[in-house]
Amino acid sequence: MSAPGFWDDQERATAVSAEHSAASRRLESFRSLERDVNDLEALEEMAAEDDSIAAELEEQRASIEARLAELEEARLFSGEYDDGDAVVTVNAGAGGTDSQDWAEMLLRMEMRWAERRGMKVELKEASPGEEAGIKSATFIAHGENAYGLYSAEKGVHRLVRISPYDAQSRRHTAFAGVEVAPFVEDAVDVEIEPDDLQIDTYRASGAGGQHVNKTDSAVRITHRPSRIVVQCQNERSQSANKDTAMKMLRAKLIEAEQRKREEAIAKERGEAQDVAWGSQIRSYVLHPYTMVKDHRTNVEAGNAQGVLDGDLDQFVRAELLRRAGNGAPA
Repeated sequence: MSAPGFWDDQERATAVSAEHSAASRRLESFRSLERDVNDLEALEEMAAEDDSIAAELEEQRASIEARLAELEEARLFSGEYDDGDAVVTVNAGAGGTDSQDWAEMLLRMEMRWAERRGMKVELKEASPGEEAGIKSATFIAHGENAYGLYSAEKGVHRLVRISPYDAQSRRHTAFAGVEVAPFVEDAVDVEIEPDDLQIDTYRASGAGGQHVNKTDSAVRITHRPSRIVVQCQNERSQSANKDTAMKMLRAKLIEAEQRKREEAIAKERGEAQDVAWGSQIRSYVLHPYTMVKDHRTNVEAGNAQGVLDGDLDQFVRAELLRRAGNGAPA
């Protein structure tokens, strides 16, 4: 960073500076923890002789354990794109209005979790349902290890509740899916043939602005070979929407290639396939009792409302540990 001409290339300089800041934060976290562990040893010796500092000792130990857990979590992100940003798409499944309402609840949960983790969230597109909720929505989560964290949320999420849309107040089951892809810069080598793209423009829906609902500024791009569809409507112009949509398309193509490689390796090893789309990863039961259970790790939580408000850390951490082969706490 101190080399002559470093700041001549602003884009590269910004990326390197961000990498330096992230590395510095990790290093300082480790050094701070190391210092506090050494202090804890001395504090334990003092507590053995003086009961009055027992509370201070427990407080210090709890702080160290929490920070150690954060470092342990960071150790699990070894994938090529794990430390980068994530493109997260929520889709309503079969089930009509209930599933569309559940998709909107799920979107809120995932975005709130990102904000709890200190990430910056940008909603890029949302297609409203006919009566309530959404058919689909896409947001980008910017933050350290965003893709690595959100990769634990891929799959189908199941909701069981008394339907507010059933006149007879019967219990309904609704499904919604979460897709996650790494958000990468244009420099990443992804071949996209212009002839393979179908680009459509349309008038944005939802809350308007100075021009949002008055011009065909929203952009939908269909990649014919893979049948991947991306759309963006929340930027200020059609060209900006197109640029963001192309980045989202690259992200989904990268994720699709990664999934193919993983499935091929699993097939060679004779392992059972865990197909992301179509696999039920977690159930949220609101009636006749309240419980959220992750079917991959068996982690359960009785505070369903807290989970729906974005308290997902225990589920995500357990799944990351399971993938790393370390098991998961029940």
